[in-house]
Amino acid sequence: MDALPQRKIALSTGITLNIAEAGDAQNPPIIFLHGFPESHRTWRHQFNEFSNKYHVIAPDQRGFAGSDKPQNAAQYKVQHLVGDIIALADALGLDKFILCGHDWGGAVAWAATLTCPDRVEKLVIANAPHPFTYQKSLFDDLEQRAAAQYITAFRNPQFEKYVAQKGWEAYFQENFADHVEGGVPDGEREIYLSQWRQQGCFTAMMNWYRASKIIVPPMPDSGEPMPERPAYLDAPFMKVAMPTLLIWAMDDHALKPSLLHGLDELIDDLTLVKLSGGHFVPWENHDAVTRAMQDWLK
Repeated sequence: MDALPQRKIALSTGITLNIAEAGDAQNPPIIFLHGFPESHRTWRHQFNEFSNKYHVIAPDQRGFAGSDKPQNAAQYKVQHLVGDIIALADALGLDKFILCGHDWGGAVAWAATLTCPDRVEKLVIANAPHPFTYQKSLFDDLEQRAAAQYITAFRNPQFEKYVAQKGWEAYFQENFADHVEGGVPDGEREIYLSQWRQQGCFTAMMNWYRASKIIVPPMPDSGEPMPERPAYLDAPFMKVAMPTLLIWAMDDHALKPSLLHGLDELIDDLTLVKLSGGHFVPWENHDAVTRAMQDWLK
């Protein structure tokens, strides 16, 4: 287990983020964004590998690990999450940067790229669906819809009580570790659990799901009414203009291969690399992810 150099930085958004940072500030910058239920450590292998040629920054996003944890779900709307990343870049004096995101970090990276294209020079995504294809698949692909029903559970205001009754260790094992191919690496389990146990942390992490506008329709046999299909799914969608590397681990239980369909129509300059491994590919198959990034960035 490698401890990364960290410091806290207060942002113009009113949030203080804990960030890992290394490399010469004169080198090209890369900002790495983690997802649920992790921290800056998601990208620890790539962080160390790229720090000799790049200025690497990996924040704990708001609500996670060492960063501020507002408790109001509205404070996790996507505009606030993107605002943190742009404010972080501003605070570090970064005009343009390479942006890398996994899981929820990928969702923020997609949104930042679409709304602030003048700031993102290149985009790297690991197992995080494009917002259009994800919402579309939740209506049109029953396999993906079934895989996303956990989001509805997370949005339940009683979910934290359920986890407390189950116990942290049991919840960690059944709902996280058991779904990681090869298990969680030695030394990392206690890091996760110590972060989750922080005051307000678990609710803050759930609030990412509660604030999201993603609609998760019920399964056909649930007896629940089908929500209205968003009109934008049947209209042209804004394109991603900058070079984009999409790394996709094909054994992801939560995100199905149908999410890769139609991306050529949404991204002008797309490189797709398919890998073996599960959802947490930045560390489950870290050597392959690092090689894919190195080859592409050349």
